[in-house]
Amino acid sequence: MNSGLDSVTAGIVSDLGFEDEMDRVRNLLNGWIEQVGQDLKPLLEWQFVEGSKYFRPLTIFGCYRAAIGGDIPDSMIRSAAVLEMMHNMTLIVDDILDHSDERRGIPSLHAKFGMLPALMASGFIVAEGFEMSAEDPHDIRLFADLVKRLGVAECAQWRLRRQPLGVADWEDIAGEDTGSMFETCACLATRDESLRRFGRLIGMLYHGCDDVGDVKGLEGLGGGGEEDLRDGILTLPASLAIQDREICDMFCKPDPSPAELDRIKHAMIAQLPAADAHLDKLAKDAKWQAQTKTSDPKVLEELVDYTRELSRR
Repeated sequence: MNSGLDSVTAGIVSDLGFEDEMDRVRNLLNGWIEQVGQDLKPLLEWQFVEGSKYFRPLTIFGCYRAAIGGDIPDSMIRSAAVLEMMHNMTLIVDDILDHSDERRGIPSLHAKFGMLPALMASGFIVAEGFEMSAEDPHDIRLFADLVKRLGVAECAQWRLRRQPLGVADWEDIAGEDTGSMFETCACLATRDESLRRFGRLIGMLYHGCDDVGDVKGLEGLGGGGEEDLRDGILTLPASLAIQDREICDMFCKPDPSPAELDRIKHAMIAQLPAADAHLDKLAKDAKWQAQTKTSDPKVLEELVDYTRELSRR
């Protein structure tokens, strides 16, 4: 059953002082899973496994403390739990689309239980999240908008693969993909629009750090960037690498050869310093939003710093 965070997030949670709040989120999710029928309970226990990052609930709590202050109310714990449920729906779908048979060091849900049960579980999770939020129209509107935006973003990202695009296009994709999730975190916390821009920026930062981390995994012949490279997904390092015409021509081919994929990979590795510089700018902009939109920005500044470090681990 879901009893712990991944080691990186656990350290951040402790440093920011949100251990009790994160325990409350996990207890709520565990209680929900316990009452689910036997056809789906094993799948949910597997999906909401120990080692989850819970970075999105952490963002909700950070925004609440910075903008409002005081103890985190039960209503905010529920919002954070439902947001985590929506996030897990996207993970299930992503793993299916990417043909990823492993997540968090264990088989992905569809690899363990089959394609149809995994798809049905993803729909069940979303429906349960909306039911949990039924008495809060504000949250319902935010979650409905999020699910729609994520669907559009995934379709757009797939449509734009292997295209001669640039960094501005990557920002648009990252802002609607991961950025929309973190925008929702900020708006759930403040119940207004005051930190929406902060949420978008830290989401883009998270997305970019993940892109860079994947390329560093390729560099070390290990990590998770193989699917993006194979499918021609516009990651941040790719958007920089394809400014070279020759690399761009190879990237845009419907079926690049192994030798061409290797050249694209090394071109992306060569662009890691430029990608890091772009991430530094996003981090600076996110901090500026925190400093100008909240009375106590320290927790959000620290959250930005922790997020920025994700690609350096």
